Amino acid sequence: MKYTKQNFMMSVLGIIIYITDLIVDIWVSVRFFHEGQYVFSVLALSFMLFGTLVVQCFSYSWFKADLKKAGQESQHCFLLLHCLQGGIFTRYWFALKRGYHAAFTYDSNTTNFMEEQIDLHKEVIDRVTDLSMLRLFETYLEGCPQLILQLYILLEHGQANFSQYAATMVSCCAISWSTVDYQVALRKSLPDKKLLNGLCPKITYLFYKFFTLLSWMLSVVLLLFLNVKIALFMLLFLWLLGVIWAFKKNTQFCTSVSMEFLYRIVVGFILIFTFFNIKGQNTKCPMSCYYIVRVLGTLGILIVFWVCPLTIFNSDYFIPISITIVLTLLLGILFLIVYYGTFHPNRSEETKCDEIDGKPVLRECRMRYFLME
Repeated sequence: MKYTKQNFMMSVLGIIIYITDLIVDIWVSVRFFHEGQYVFSVLALSFMLFGTLVVQCFSYSWFKADLKKAGQESQHCFLLLHCLQGGIFTRYWFALKRGYHAAFTYDSNTTNFMEEQIDLHKEVIDRVTDLSMLRLFETYLEGCPQLILQLYILLEHGQANFSQYAATMVSCCAISWSTVDYQVALRKSLPDKKLLNGLCPKITYLFYKFFTLLSWMLSVVLLLFLNVKIALFMLLFLWLLGVIWAFKKNTQFCTSVSMEFLYRIVVGFILIFTFFNIKGQNTKCPMSCYYIVRVLGTLGILIVFWVCPLTIFNSDYFIPISITIVLTLLLGILFLIVYYGTFHPNRSEETKCDEIDGKPVLRECRMRYFLME
């Protein structure tokens, strides 16, 4: 388990994408406000604030837990930094500072410092994995709703300014990057998990997530055009199902009851957009059911839209969008099958027991209780 120069460059790219995404979101909100589109401006700003507030809560909670585990008292400066929305930047500073030292300064062949090197690399990998998970939270709490909003505005008006195109592209990049980066960081942080090695598995996993997400987001946008109340009710219903599923699985990710409750709320929100393994168990059956429902829901929305065409919607876009939804959904399912059938690191295991309760834990890590496979 080693933090390499390539890992360091990925961390640098991660903070660049994070800052770019933040700047573009603020830019779009201000642009909407100046154009008199106050509802869109408030929505864009609300999505951004909601995502970052939840992320700051988790980040500070983890800082407190780590300090308590190390026998240190919680520092008020960390609380102040998180209140000022600087928790992610603080984590990036520590991760990049220690990561540079681990990747460029230490010589892996120096036996005198071997034990210290292992501790340093472990520390950096844990820090980077925490960041990857926080970015994953923010992606699905802020990036996905933001992308749906931009697609809705684009299809409603038939044209968009440069800031909206920029926001759409940056959101796509942020979603794609955070999803793959988290999967790589997760497996690197758990010694008993096989690594996701090679470019093909990562690209296949990226396409599987991206295409299934894009298909579903376009379907939700179409439903918003049909009836906003019905669309919001459907999303609320799916969120409740996700929260109930998290409670049923009795997730044990957080040390405090309040943060565990917030975690399950976030889990429900993420499950609206994509499937993931919330307790490290065999998920073949739940995943199959999830995507069967996804396919039926997508087809149902398309059928309703074909039967009840709307004058508010530009009909010139409907046929291309319908084709895009169907093709991206089929491609997403195809890449899903290819990934789990060919590239998944655990595909060669004959049996897959409960990774929380069944396998011996090699070392304590919060990521062990949040597995996304």
